[in-house]
Parts: sequence; C-alpha cells; structure tokens
Amino acid sequence: MMTEAFKLTYSTMFNPPEELHARFDEALGTVQKRLGEEHGMILGDQERFSAEKFEDRSPADTNGVLGWFQKGSIQDANDAIAAAKRAFPSWSRTKWQERVKLVRRAADLIDQRIYEMGAIVALEVGKNRMEALGDVAETAELFRYACSEMERNEGYVVEMGRDPIAGYLSTNVSILRPYGVWLVVSPFNFPCALTGGPAAAALVAGNTVVIKPASDTPWTALLIVECLRDAGIPAGVCNYVTGPGGTLGQALIDHPDVSGITFTGSYAVGMKIYRDFAQAAWARPTILELGGKNPAIVSRNANLEDAATGIVRSAFGLQGQKCSACSRVFVEEPVYDALISRVVELTRTLTIGDPTKREVNLGPVINRDSYRDYQNYAEELSQAGRILTGGKVQGGGAFSDGYFCQPTVVTDLPLDHRLWKQEMFVPITTAASVKNLEEAMMFANDVSYGLTAGFYGSPEETEWFFDKIEAGVNYVNRPQGATTGAWPGFQPFGGWKGSGSSGKNAGGHYYLPLYLHEQIRTIVHKA
Repeated sequence: MMTEAFKLTYSTMFNPPEELHARFDEALGTVQKRLGEEHGMILGDQERFSAEKFEDRSPADTNGVLGWFQKGSIQDANDAIAAAKRAFPSWSRTKWQERVKLVRRAADLIDQRIYEMGAIVALEVGKNRMEALGDVAETAELFRYACSEMERNEGYVVEMGRDPIAGYLSTNVSILRPYGVWLVVSPFNFPCALTGGPAAAALVAGNTVVIKPASDTPWTALLIVECLRDAGIPAGVCNYVTGPGGTLGQALIDHPDVSGITFTGSYAVGMKIYRDFAQAAWARPTILELGGKNPAIVSRNANLEDAATGIVRSAFGLQGQKCSACSRVFVEEPVYDALISRVVELTRTLTIGDPTKREVNLGPVINRDSYRDYQNYAEELSQAGRILTGGKVQGGGAFSDGYFCQPTVVTDLPLDHRLWKQEMFVPITTAASVKNLEEAMMFANDVSYGLTAGFYGSPEETEWFFDKIEAGVNYVNRPQGATTGAWPGFQPFGGWKGSGSSGKNAGGHYYLPLYLHEQIRTIVHKA
C-alpha cells in the first residue's frame, strides 16, 4: 500500500499522487549515500566474503559503482546448499501457519522499505521510478498471495474417500509436502518480483531456498533476503549467493541436493538448465519462464487511441526488456495507417534519460551487450524494413556514460524475416498490415513462444481472440498495456509453448502446489 487512497499496480502507475514522488526523491538521497559499499553473500548464519569481487554499476551512469559484490565459487555454492539442507527438517516441520506469519511479516517490511528499494531498482536496472516502485510493490503482493493461498487451502490437507472394506475402517488423507532445497535463479529485469515471488512460494510451502540473482542486479535480490531475515526467517532457510552463471550457477544446478528450481530468463539458457537438471537420479520439478515474442492484434473495429496507447506502453516500458513486451503488431488494413501514425506520434513523446527523474519514461538498456544488440538489430532492420522513428543510440552529454537507446518502430519488414520470431529484448517493435483477423492470428501464433498477447476490437470479436490465441496471459482493449502489466491475484503470469514449463501461472490459483508434492496417508482399523 503506497498511501491511504492509492494502491500502486502496473495499471495504476500512470497517475500517482504527488506524495509518491516526494517520498521517492527523499529515499533516493538516502540511497545515494550508501553507494560503493561492499555486500557479502548470506550462507546459513554467516555473511561470507570471497577473494574475488565484482562491481555493480548503473547502466545509466557507468562511471559510478553502486556496490561491490562477491564472486562466489563452487565451494560457496556447495556450502549454500548444505546450509539450506541442514535447515530443511526444522523448517519443513514448522506449522504452515507460522511460515505464513513470517512471510507475511516480510511483505510488511517490503512495504515499509518500498521507496529505498525502488530507488535501488531504478539505479541498478535502469527502470523509471514508477516501474521500479511497481517491481517492489508486486513483490510484497506475491508474498501475500502465497500466504493467502496456503490459508485458503488450509495447508493442502484433504480427506479422501474411505475404502469399502468389510469389517474395516480405512481412511485416506492427501497432504502436500515440501520437496527440500529449492534453487531460485532470477533475472535482471524484475530482480525484485522474480526473486521474491518464487522464493516466497517455496518458503511458504516449507522448502528452504538458495537464491542466485543475475550478476547485473545483485543488490535488489539482497534486499529481499534482508527483509526475510529481519522478519524472523531462521538462519539457513533462505541463502543468497552471487557470482558467474558458468561456475557458481552451474554448480548449483548440478548439485544432487537441489530438489527443485525456478528460473526466469532466456529460452536458450532455460532449456540448457532444463536438460542439465534432468541429469540426476530422478526427475525434479523445474519451473521455467523463458520469454516471449508477444503480439498485439488490432481489428478494424478497435478504439485506435486505446490501441496505440497500450502498444506504446507495452513495447517500450523498461526499454522493451520485458518478456511480456509488445514486440509485434498486426493491424487490419483499413485502420493500419491511422494506427501506426498514432503509435509513432506517441513514441516520439517519450522522454529518455536518468530513470530516477520523474519526467523520464525510458532509462538505459541493462549493459553493453544489450546496447550492442540494439545497434545490430537496428542496422539489420533498416536494411530489411523501414524505421519510422528511433533506430539510434542516444549519445553525448548526459547520455555519454550510459546505455541509452531510442524507442523504435519498424514497418515494411517482410513477414518471413527472422526478427519477427526472435526475441530482441530491446526497445524495438515491428508492425505489419494484414488482410483480416484470421491472417493476424496465424502470424501471432506462428512463433515458438506463447507468453502474452493483446487484442483491440469489438466485444463480438473478443471470444474469438481468446479461443484462438496461443498464450498464457491475454488482454483485450487495454490502454494500460497491450501485452504487459500482470498483477498477483488479478492476472496470473506464465506462458505456453517455449515461454514456460509448468502450465501454471505465478500469482494464480495453481502456482503454490508446484512447490509441493503429494503424499497419501492410509490408515486401516478393524471395525
């Protein structure tokens, strides 16, 4: 909760109260005094420092060091898992009501610290202040949602039918129980929610956790662990390690004492984890969210202003670095020119700059690799299609020390071009005219991904869209975002096909049981 009258979500973030900005600015000043500190890993009851360190720098200004973090080793990975394994028997046997109480207390601490945490997310990721605060607020809601689901299902203990055995009373009880040590490997783009959401679900379920964040965003994940620790989560129940994916990360994935994993990131890395994780004595639960190539379909019957607004917000929020970003737009011919003209017009009003400033819409992309990717994609698209706006990096002056890229709209790209199907993860969207909605749907579904999708059209067309689209999260006539903006308890978030492995969406009814396995208890008495 941000104020007494305002609740921040990705749908309400576009018109916040003045108090929110004042408190963010105050918190930013506090955070800036802490820049350059060293932060350790958390293994069991100890803070651990390694011989090698790495710098955490802001992508908006690479001259300054946000903090120093530990380059963890294979031994650190093994020790973190050992600490989690030692803590598991006690934590798993802690009453679920007590686990819920502690995780809910951690959610309250996130609320209390939201402005400082939001300022750190803005500095570390490059999110504008509203998206940064939204990431933190979503985390608290994911914590609470896991708690409420455990309560709603009364600990997942269910009496089953009684066997019809003459002369005996046979009772059967189904109970969901935790697996053991759960590994959470989180991404840079939502380092708060996509660290905290899986961790909270695993903890409420009774698993112990090892968290390994992206090396671009280690600080935000540490803040989540500190909230859990300060809420009273026992030592060893939640552990935090930092370092390279190729060594530390691989050691975590390969460890036989890891009972389950949640990974959010690219399709290529996720599928490698999926295959590597299968090289064990038995199958272990693997929850993957692997990106998207998300379409918006615009009917000739659409409200074009709502469509243009929703497309721009979803294409260029967080500089296009969302797995739910609107990266493809298919528009029926009669309204194509008008719609694209308005999309370009709105795109040109977006302000690029320091993401902590209230007037800024777009901050930088996350790192040099993404900066280079943007330039390469823009060059390729300029040769194959037509760039209507953007297509260049923003350099010089205040932009000279950051990775700033212009939001880019591309048309006239042949529909068989590879970039219609490849996730770019930069602020670029491609648009095409189609003869009818059936053709639009054919192109929309003709990708390996199936995460989110949007539609703008008449009420009569809505059910057709829902029935035909191959995606896990779908929006109709939504100006707040064509393909983005899911919120716990409102829009469970997860994908089909190459976008996800479980078929159950985070922040929804079926997510928490993914962190539990079933045990049937049968007792037979003579009648």
